[in-house]
Amino acid sequence: KAYDTEEIIKKAEEQSMQIVIPPRRNRKSKRLYDKDLYKLRHLVENAILHLKRWRGIATRYAKTTASFLAGVQIRCIAMWVDIL
Repeated sequence: KAYDTEEIIKKAEEQSMQIVIPPRRNRKSKRLYDKDLYKLRHLVENAILHLKRWRGIATRYAKTTASFLAGVQIRCIAMWVDIL
């Protein structure tokens, strides 16, 4: 919500971005945004946050791309199991 300024929104629209920033409560002119898309964005950001918490992924100790991808997949499986 901190990025709810007209300047940032105009720059994003100039670059053909879809605005998913919720407006502040005290904003004079209320702006519409897609709440479902915002929820998906939040979900993806949190998943990336959890991946980065894992030391092997955050520092990329894997020597090959294949082993790094395997580490990401293992961490995603561990996150998925925690959800269940």
